Amino acid sequence: MGPMHKPAHVIDIFLQPGEVYFGEQDTRIRTLLGSCVAITMWHPDMLVGGMCHYMLPTYAGKKRDMLDGRYADEAMELMLRGIHEAGTWPYEYQVKLFGGGHMFSGEQAASEDHVGARNVEMARALMKRHGFSACAEHLGGTGHRNIVFDIWSGDVWVRHQPHVTDDYGSEILCLP
Repeated sequence: MGPMHKPAHVIDIFLQPGEVYFGEQDTRIRTLLGSCVAITMWHPDMLVGGMCHYMLPTYAGKKRDMLDGRYADEAMELMLRGIHEAGTWPYEYQVKLFGGGHMFSGEQAASEDHVGARNVEMARALMKRHGFSACAEHLGGTGHRNIVFDIWSGDVWVRHQPHVTDDYGSEILCLP
């Protein structure tokens, strides 16, 4: 069963920072990223998938009872729950990574130690830890990204808007 055309009735979900959503083939998930990172996961046979939008690599405070999607490691655990609830296995998914942009210009932009870079580093560590390999990514740089993930096709559309001080305008990409 290959990718299908856009369904007649689409469930349109907008993820806020810290949210995780896992849905079926009639779902489109959107989000807006700066230094945050989004991870999309898509099952090409079952046409199910999800997205997380995390803000920070990990939580360093005292133990809590519930997982919090604002933190990369906990967002990944929430995504893995969605995969298992769908009766599927992580290795069956196509994974794509987005975001981790630097939101400040000037000398700070040259630094590799900003929250966006740490979020990207954690995304890559989580991919390795859980046996995933990303089939596409659009990470780092400056500015923000609009992300649209169509679960019926697995396509992820990225509109990258660098800071106005950059020499180029926005770019729109489809990462199938």
